Amino acid sequence: MIYCVEDDPNIRELIVYSLKTGGFEAKGFPDAESFFGEIKAKLPSLVLLDIMLPGIDGLSVLKMLRDNPDTRNIPVIMLTAKGTEFDIVQGLDMGADDYITKPFGILELISRVKSVLRRAEPKKDQRVLKVGDITIDTEKHMVLAGNSEIKLTVKEFELLYYLMSNAGIVLTREKLLDKIWGFDFEGETRTLDVHIRSLRKKLGEYGRAIETVRGIGYRMGTSQ
Repeated sequence: MIYCVEDDPNIRELIVYSLKTGGFEAKGFPDAESFFGEIKAKLPSLVLLDIMLPGIDGLSVLKMLRDNPDTRNIPVIMLTAKGTEFDIVQGLDMGADDYITKPFGILELISRVKSVLRRAEPKKDQRVLKVGDITIDTEKHMVLAGNSEIKLTVKEFELLYYLMSNAGIVLTREKLLDKIWGFDFEGETRTLDVHIRSLRKKLGEYGRAIETVRGIGYRMGTSQ
């Protein structure tokens, strides 16, 4: 089930209709209040979320979703007429999985939805990863550095998991941006660097395992 939170009834109805035509179950909501009322009864597999909503705005809704253990891993695609770098970076930094500016094509929307859902599929065969003294458990959404539990944001967690999944391999900035955020825009490189710095800081002495490969990208060292 895909939930679309959009206050413009014409856009909302078009999106829901298009999703259903594309083979998805979908339901629309005009505001945050009605959305949260429904989410208590049934969790969606993905949320399409407009930023400019009456009452509680979309970024506040996103924060509430990410702060709740029951909803923090639900993929979210932001929909908005805003297209400035600040708005895009802010949404992604808060945990959005993708970002589409209006006006957008329905085929593009369906493609983005499918892409985000593919990335969100659980990898049960790699539930627990250990590289050196860092351990990550995707089912418990827990990271241990040595014997200490480290609290990470959704994007920090995804970034660390991908680095650990490819330990010893140099990952280009483009590869990391595509895998974690799903699409390119001017300003994403800064966002990636900010997340890497934050990861290193939170991991403390173990953060040195995340190596910078000058001019290329980053690599998770296999020994610490």
